[in-house]
Amino acid sequence: MAVKPPNSRDNKHKAVSVGAGQETAPDPAGERKTRTTSSGRKKNGPAADPSLNPESNTAATFPVIGLGASAGGLEALERFFTALPDDTGMAFCVVVHHDPSRKTILPGLLQKHTGMKVQLAEDGAKLRPNTVYVSPSDRDMALFKGVFHLLAPAATGGLRLPIDSFFRSLAEDLGERATGIILSGTGSDGTLGIREIKGRGGLVMAQDEASAKYDGMPQAARATGLVDLALPPEQMPARLAGYFSHPAMSRGKKRTVLQEKTEGSLAKIFLQLRRQTGHDFSLYKTNTIRRRIEKRLSVNKIDKISTYVRYLTENPAEVELLFHEILIGVTGFFRDPKSFVSLQEKVLPGSLAGLGPGETMRVWVPGCSTGEEAYSLAMVLREVMAQFGQELGLQVFATDIDPYAIEKARAGIYPGSVAADISPERLQRYFIKENSTYRVKKEIRDDIVFSVQDILKDPPFSRLDLLCCRNLLIYLDTPAQKKVIPLFHYTLKPAGLLVIGSSESIGRFGDLFEALDGKAKIFRRKEPSPLAQPVIDFPTGPWTAQPVTNPTSRLVPHPALPDLAAVTQQIMLREYTPAGVVIDNQGNIRFIQGRTGNYLEPASGPANFNILDMAREGLRGELSSLIRRAAATREKARRPDLAVKANGDSRLVDLTVEPLVQPNAGGGLLLVVFEEKAVLPTPTKTKKRKKGNDGDRQRREDLEKELQYSHEVHHATVEAMESANEELKSTNEELQSTNEELESSKEEQQSLNEELVTVNAELQAKIDELTLVHDDMRNLLNATEIATIFLNQKLSVRRFTPKATAIVNLIETDIGRPLEHIVHNLEYGALIKDAENVLQTLATRKAEVRSRDGNWYQMRIMPYRTTDNVIDGVVLTFSDITAQKKTQEKLIVSEERFRVALTASRTMVFNQDLDLRYTWAPDGASLWSDKALIGRTDADLFPPDEAAELKRIKAGVIDTGVGERRAATLTVQGEQRHFDLTVEPLRNASGHVVGITIALVALPGREGPGGA
Repeated sequence: MAVKPPNSRDNKHKAVSVGAGQETAPDPAGERKTRTTSSGRKKNGPAADPSLNPESNTAATFPVIGLGASAGGLEALERFFTALPDDTGMAFCVVVHHDPSRKTILPGLLQKHTGMKVQLAEDGAKLRPNTVYVSPSDRDMALFKGVFHLLAPAATGGLRLPIDSFFRSLAEDLGERATGIILSGTGSDGTLGIREIKGRGGLVMAQDEASAKYDGMPQAARATGLVDLALPPEQMPARLAGYFSHPAMSRGKKRTVLQEKTEGSLAKIFLQLRRQTGHDFSLYKTNTIRRRIEKRLSVNKIDKISTYVRYLTENPAEVELLFHEILIGVTGFFRDPKSFVSLQEKVLPGSLAGLGPGETMRVWVPGCSTGEEAYSLAMVLREVMAQFGQELGLQVFATDIDPYAIEKARAGIYPGSVAADISPERLQRYFIKENSTYRVKKEIRDDIVFSVQDILKDPPFSRLDLLCCRNLLIYLDTPAQKKVIPLFHYTLKPAGLLVIGSSESIGRFGDLFEALDGKAKIFRRKEPSPLAQPVIDFPTGPWTAQPVTNPTSRLVPHPALPDLAAVTQQIMLREYTPAGVVIDNQGNIRFIQGRTGNYLEPASGPANFNILDMAREGLRGELSSLIRRAAATREKARRPDLAVKANGDSRLVDLTVEPLVQPNAGGGLLLVVFEEKAVLPTPTKTKKRKKGNDGDRQRREDLEKELQYSHEVHHATVEAMESANEELKSTNEELQSTNEELESSKEEQQSLNEELVTVNAELQAKIDELTLVHDDMRNLLNATEIATIFLNQKLSVRRFTPKATAIVNLIETDIGRPLEHIVHNLEYGALIKDAENVLQTLATRKAEVRSRDGNWYQMRIMPYRTTDNVIDGVVLTFSDITAQKKTQEKLIVSEERFRVALTASRTMVFNQDLDLRYTWAPDGASLWSDKALIGRTDADLFPPDEAAELKRIKAGVIDTGVGERRAATLTVQGEQRHFDLTVEPLRNASGHVVGITIALVALPGREGPGGA
């Protein structure tokens, strides 16, 4: 029974795309020392390992997720952040293809789908967890020591690659805490960036193609073989949380997965790898291997190394995944440019000067990965050779342990994003644009031989002028380095060159090499003293010529044939097999078997391996005919008894042309076989025939003349056909040039289309938002029941609410008509004049107006202002105040009745607030003027003793809320008078005491001081 990873909720969402080995060995990041810190709570994310970035110990200590998207990416981002918790302890950086001339509105759109803060990245801002950062549309975003830096966009070949640019800085700054996610989009932006992230131990995810609106970017990412997980966007947050919370990814005490007692388990893993791939990784640095294994444990949600060993045993595909995980590295065209500049300008000219005309420079690039290093070196060598003005041969052997990488290197096809690493001149000279990719031209590909090789067990190349082995030695353990470096010395010619990586050294073998450029790590071979000859552990194992497979297929090493069988086969092929050649559909010779000198000879002039140009006399015409027939019918074509002249002799040959239909033979290849039957005797002089033979002689001469004429006609026809063929080639070159221009234009249009699609998605989201706001405003206006009419600067109707139709006779077709042309129901004739005044003075106009049906409205006319504070018309609002008007009329009548009642009686009524200040008195109060009374207190009107007694009585009413009535003697205008005093609390609608009401009734006929 197969072992499944524990805690796996859905096995169908396991990694469905595998990272292919892009270097001969793992990343050295795991070899550096780690600092033991607490992993902290989940919201703070896994603890950091500052040593992963030796240039900085101030970089972010929490995971940082980079998300790259283009066309159709807005929907994917919304799905991702909707499923993402608000407290992950991670930071998220979003890079989207934008039109630089337009300000992005992406932060506002994403803010609706997450509770985290979403903001534009600002220059100099420090990276913080639980925050989403969006790159500005007119700047490229980069990270350095946990701080954002905004740079002017670098366009390459008319294209911007902001995702690659940010992912590279993210990988360099965060190491294994970096994650790169590729979402929907077209093109290949991001493929180089994820290579950097993967090479430094980070996680790479891509949107599965079924859920992406545009699958160009996800497909390009998966084609690199570097994607760990391919998922729909809404499933990614859960996998991120599980990955970074796994013990293997922590930095504290929880990280015990591979800390102790794992030697036995590691040996079992090495055994599984060697059994299935044929390669022994026990000679690689142990800590490096540990980090790669921990990565696979985290991806597969496996907690124990022993469980993973069993999982490997029962799942051969995981062995293949681990193999390519270990081989992940960082590579690219002209990586470390200073090293190439030193080679081109300082070192190579002197080395090439020692080569004679026609000699060949031999170069070996072990650990070539997907070929970028080898192609870069070939370009530099060709450029230096061109400076000498003489023909020099170049042969580059590029090898790697990974068959999948070699397959990609042989194809020589790279994503369009590689243009960022190659100068425009080299891009035009050495590459052909094919849709969204670049193909290395044949002239460079022909200089390089790619093959699978393990330098630890396979025989090396020899008699080398240059050996370029960069970033391979740092992955090997000390015993392996002691074996490899003397081997490199053996393979080089005297004064041969060795180039290693910037972080590598030759260690104790300084007596074997002298430094030519210490910074660029370029060395020259020295001859050691006889007493210090290096001990060479020469690999004697069989050559690892394994078939090229994809990353998910099993690599089964093929046993080598015995030496006796190989020798026997060689003798039989040489002595008993007819001579033959393999040609392509253009007639170029691709492979030669046996001795073909009697049938083919090199043509004069520049080297030319076209079989028609090399064919000897008597062979070219029939050979051309048979090749065309075999290519057209895909069947064998044969011409027996063909006389071929070679070195003064004529040979009778059977000529056969047959299409190659064997597996892996390639399309369009033909096999040409020469079967020699006999050597024809040389004609000798004969005796004169008898006179009776004169007629036969004349007939023979006529036939010879006719044959000669036919031969000349045929020869002329062939020459005309060749001339037409040359014209067709010239036309084809012109068409190819035109096609390249069209491809370039297409690429520019594609880039522009991506920006337009992104802008369109943002605008569509904005339109949806505005539609919602419009619906909200319409419902708000209808709910308030306020009649509203919008007029433009010409006082024509722009819009109105349904409530306005009761005041002005408006219908939908009145939009655009002047308001003065429409009848209204108001008893108010200055409506249009007031609107004009408001438009001119910008002062709001208010008025109470009455309609013909008796309703009252509060009319407001105010200017209509745009968001730019521009006056673009007026707004009329009518609030129904009919009920208020009727209440007001009732109050007026009631007050009039109250005034008459007070006037006819001897009672005087006053109101005071809680501070005992008079707030109201009836008009024409008999004791004091009502105007002089308001705002005053009893202390202002009465003697101190009377005022104090009144204050006591009134304060008691306020405190208790209970009224009081008694007789009182008060001094009014210097005369003591007697009153019946009543004090009652004054309450509001809620029943709270807000003041008091005082009633005084004069009592005539009573004199004297009296008392309260």
